[in-house]
Amino acid sequence: MTSHRSTISWVVISLIGMVTIGIETAGAIDVKLSADEAQKALEAGRVPMEKATLPEDVKKVLQQASLAARVGTDPEKDPCGASAILRTKRYRLEAFGRQEAVESKKRKIDVRMPEEFIKKVMDMPNMEVEVQLCGEDEYFAEGVVIELQQGSKRIKPIDIGKAERGRKNESNGPAFRSRFTALFAYEQFDPSAKSVFVVNLQDGQEARIPADFSKVK
Repeated sequence: MTSHRSTISWVVISLIGMVTIGIETAGAIDVKLSADEAQKALEAGRVPMEKATLPEDVKKVLQQASLAARVGTDPEKDPCGASAILRTKRYRLEAFGRQEAVESKKRKIDVRMPEEFIKKVMDMPNMEVEVQLCGEDEYFAEGVVIELQQGSKRIKPIDIGKAERGRKNESNGPAFRSRFTALFAYEQFDPSAKSVFVVNLQDGQEARIPADFSKVK
């Protein structure tokens, strides 16, 4: 009997351990950041930019930062594929860190963001999404509509910015490229769920941008 109970106890403990590991390793967009986490995000943005001395190094740092926050297609591989940059709290803080590095180099002293700027980012209630896509005329993105789908849930943005007038596309594909921004309230969506941004244009065309939030910070 004792042996049987010990076996059951071991199995239960093992299962609990597996669940705990799963919880700890699960990724998600950081909706709430502590002061320490905010400082680490600033450092994560600042250090690579401090090390970048040549223009091509700076460009590479910026490209990597954009890629880490991007969902959908990679513009470097498919300039006209629909994609979006998720400007999360961590994304904005890392951008602040890169700015700190740039200003420090210019002034030759350590420049740091004021605490009120950092707190403002930490308290932001919304995530800004910048969407890039292509169409056949320069006004193709006017009146664009977007929503976030998570399973059966449909989340509308609290605001959509006016789409940019299309710029000539020099690569293969449709003739023009445009972009626009939308704001989604953190409290309305699951920050760890696999999601899809659905973009609808006035001409009836639809673009779907897969977004696995578990891989975004």
